[in-house]
Amino acid sequence: MSVQRPSKMGEFHGGNLDWAEDVFGRPAAGWLDLSTGINPWSYPFTPPNLEAWQRLPTDAEITVLETAAARRYGLPGQGAIVSASGSQSLIQLLPRLRERSKVAVLSPTYGEHRAAWHAAGHSVVEVDDETGIDKDVSVVVLTNPNNPDGRIVSRERLRVLRETLSARGGWLVADEAFADIAPNASVTDLCGSDGLIVLRSFGKFYGLAGLRLGFALTTPPLARAICEALGPWAVSGPAISIACQALVDDGWHLETRERLTIASQRLDVILAQAGLMVPGGTPLFRLAVSADAQTIFQRLGRAGILVRHFPQYRSWLRFGIPAREEDFERVRQALVLTID
Repeated sequence: MSVQRPSKMGEFHGGNLDWAEDVFGRPAAGWLDLSTGINPWSYPFTPPNLEAWQRLPTDAEITVLETAAARRYGLPGQGAIVSASGSQSLIQLLPRLRERSKVAVLSPTYGEHRAAWHAAGHSVVEVDDETGIDKDVSVVVLTNPNNPDGRIVSRERLRVLRETLSARGGWLVADEAFADIAPNASVTDLCGSDGLIVLRSFGKFYGLAGLRLGFALTTPPLARAICEALGPWAVSGPAISIACQALVDDGWHLETRERLTIASQRLDVILAQAGLMVPGGTPLFRLAVSADAQTIFQRLGRAGILVRHFPQYRSWLRFGIPAREEDFERVRQALVLTID
């Protein structure tokens, strides 16, 4: 019998169509899942050869992957990189590499950060400003650009925060899961400096979340500790094959950033026409605000459109980016029916 999966703090997460069908039933037209911040236009990879499925990946192949990722993310020569089966596995691993301490999570943000540090026995506080961190805080965790509001903490503030934490033997953990579409916000070029750990997600920007691939960029000693904790073969041969194609494709990267920007602007217009405010987001998702957000969420769900709702922030809805002309029209029509 299958074991029950972890509850993820008991909160709703994007992409959970099983949950959606339990609540709304199965839509006749199929689901339009806009509940995640995943690129709807996946990277057009050449399928891995049979050998990638038949044997374990070699150290040389993992090195090729991590070299490609280091180039893509701008890792300096004094830094180091470790690959893992998704950034989520790194989020859960990092708290186990430190003695119990006080951790500040810049919130609201991706809920698994707080959950992972709390589960490992750390004292976790949620803060809304990175400038007023208490002196007894050893670790600061933030997402940049942030999920779900797209907030960006400046590089200069992050540089100062890293220096402050490093001086007390602490860490700054910067989750840059969405930084492919905001490269100027990234601090990967500072990796190699003590106390900085940057997490990068492959699957979101490349539209291949099911591949389960992520990276930690940090100092060589911390990278070795992460690698040892992960154990051998932390990534699969097929993931290596596909990611090595995608990470070196500069043309697709640039074109996709432009495509997502245009599509997100188009979605903003549709949301505004329906009376929703759009105070933030990224080109991979938009945060919409309405006093009727919970009603809109329910009505969209019954129309077969799943968006991300936030029980703790009841006026918020997060919309992923539609891929096709008919998807945009389906959203527009559903919102028109919702507000009539």
